[in-house]
Amino acid sequence: MGIQIEADVSEAIGPVPRRLFGSFAEHMGRSVYTGLFEPGHPTADDRGFRGDVLGLVRELGPSVVRYPGGNFVSAYRWEDGVGPVENRPVRLDPAWHSVEPNRFGLHEFAAWAEAADVEVMYAVNLGTRGIQEAADVLEYCNHPGGTELSERRRANGADRPFGFRLWCLGNEMDGPWQVGHKTADEYGRLAAETARLMRMIDPGVELVVAGSSSSDMPTFGYWERTVLEHTAALVDHLSLHAYYQEHDGDVASYLASAGALDGFIRTTAGIIDEVLGKAGLDKKIGISVDEWNVWDQRRWNEVEQHDLIGGGWREHPRIIEDDYTVTDAVVVGSLLGSLLRNVDRVTMANQAQLVNVIAPIRTEPGGPAWRQSTFYPFSLVSALAKGNSLRLTVEGDTVHTGLHGRVDVVDAAATFDEDGHCAVFLTNRSTVSATEVRLRVRGARLAIEETWTVAVPDGHDRHLTNSATAEPVRPVPLPGVTAEHDPEGTIITATLPPLSWTALRLATVVVRDA
Repeated sequence: MGIQIEADVSEAIGPVPRRLFGSFAEHMGRSVYTGLFEPGHPTADDRGFRGDVLGLVRELGPSVVRYPGGNFVSAYRWEDGVGPVENRPVRLDPAWHSVEPNRFGLHEFAAWAEAADVEVMYAVNLGTRGIQEAADVLEYCNHPGGTELSERRRANGADRPFGFRLWCLGNEMDGPWQVGHKTADEYGRLAAETARLMRMIDPGVELVVAGSSSSDMPTFGYWERTVLEHTAALVDHLSLHAYYQEHDGDVASYLASAGALDGFIRTTAGIIDEVLGKAGLDKKIGISVDEWNVWDQRRWNEVEQHDLIGGGWREHPRIIEDDYTVTDAVVVGSLLGSLLRNVDRVTMANQAQLVNVIAPIRTEPGGPAWRQSTFYPFSLVSALAKGNSLRLTVEGDTVHTGLHGRVDVVDAAATFDEDGHCAVFLTNRSTVSATEVRLRVRGARLAIEETWTVAVPDGHDRHLTNSATAEPVRPVPLPGVTAEHDPEGTIITATLPPLSWTALRLATVVVRDA
């Protein structure tokens, strides 16, 4: 039977926000040191920024990068990362049992973000610190001059204000692992008071209040309601964090992770609407999926967990440097599809993280940088998904999963922009067979411009990864894709390889009168 997909270019879920394609750089492991920043590296510039990494970041295409954490931020003193580097203190980082040298801080990240052409999403410490420190770092960053903090910024080399618009009010404060973990009431009250003061200093800021760390948290739902009862009138976005992994060889459930993310988003959206309705607030609070990815949380890679927690303290240890497979790339592609399907509620998202730490980009100190398998779905969706996300109906074959019941064998998302370009993203969840797809797009005569598919190369299995010396997992053209026209629009047919993620770029055919 295969899969039949219906779309109409006039039926949109909503516009695709460019912030949907964000990333994350935390002072964790080798994300910053020997990742973004490595003075002395053959490609490093005079600021110590790795040129090979900057090149890959531009190719990847993130629009916004969240910084400096993550768990790290909940014990971080922002003042440690400003001023002359030789005068900055070396601190213990309790979140990751590491030594933080503070050679890279606020000014360095602002300069790196400018070089990478990304917006900064800055997180404040509501773990060990609070209202005053959040106000101080905002004044330091955004006030033009004439005050002690703004003049300190100017003396430290930034005459113009950084002008950061996006601010996170802490990180994962629902989690018992978090430094300064709080109850929902404690955090909601603190976040509200912090938001009030930050808006007094800079009314133009956009504020993200911390939601649940996962849908499996025992406080999920209660946490959101309680926190929003304190903060709904004061914030613009509510965060949602979601990580997925394969459990005990259950690849079918893993490949259906996008459905779980769909449910997490819609449930959270319902809670937002409920709280706003009860409060009589006529406003929108967006969902910020500011940590999402695939992550095998059973492993810590080169540094075993007992060595990290029970051993000595050291700078930038190698932690959670997952080697991503073909399977992981396919799941990441489907999760991006979930974000596109939910643009009516999701205002931004950040894949965690950017370099080395569960990241699409990996590096070796003094050596090469390379693309992991997950690099490609992100880079293609970021480049192609523009305009409006289209509402799709999908019918046909299904597959059984242990965690999610029966799901469509093909996960689909599509966009259409004002220039007449259509992008289609398809995940074949079948691990054993190719799947025939028939996509009808009403309202446009489309021609196929280019195709890409990430699948298991011949002679390999689904666990194939890329490395510093070879990148065998990469997109290749999908043969046999056709487009036919009828009075209603276009019919696209394609055969998706088993266990694959596919992107199609289509262009409107200009029909001229005879």
